[in-house]
Amino acid sequence: MLELERITDLQAFVGKNLGTSEWVAIDQSMIDDFARITGDTNWIHVDTARATRELPGGRTIAHGLLTLSLITHLGATLCRIRRRSKGVNYGSNRVRFINPVLCGARVRLHRSLKAFDPIDGGARVTFDNTVEIEGEARPAMVAESISVYYADEPQ
Repeated sequence: MLELERITDLQAFVGKNLGTSEWVAIDQSMIDDFARITGDTNWIHVDTARATRELPGGRTIAHGLLTLSLITHLGATLCRIRRRSKGVNYGSNRVRFINPVLCGARVRLHRSLKAFDPIDGGARVTFDNTVEIEGEARPAMVAESISVYYADEPQ
């Protein structure tokens, strides 16, 4: 894990790889929980019997937005800023779901820092994210994500 003291220390990593997360297994319980919370109960996600009969691979498919939501947690395992009061999600750009994540697959995040923009009290940072599926040549997803980090004291 990259450990930094201040938000401004992150600026030196623009254009650089921040690391690769550990693998995370996507199981049916996770998919079902996401479906229940979001109301997206499309059969391709939750009907295991029908998926066995009708889907390539015979397994349900994780929601694309479930894959996107994992980058917050997985990204937090790659970089820590000690003197930060809070961070908030600012949005996403250029999100593409390239390859379906089948139930039972493992995924991990590759992240680099694309941009660092100072703002009053902190910085707006843009990350390039690629979510890899174990054993697959094509990634599950690529996306730019934007976060705003606030300092706990003047930088």
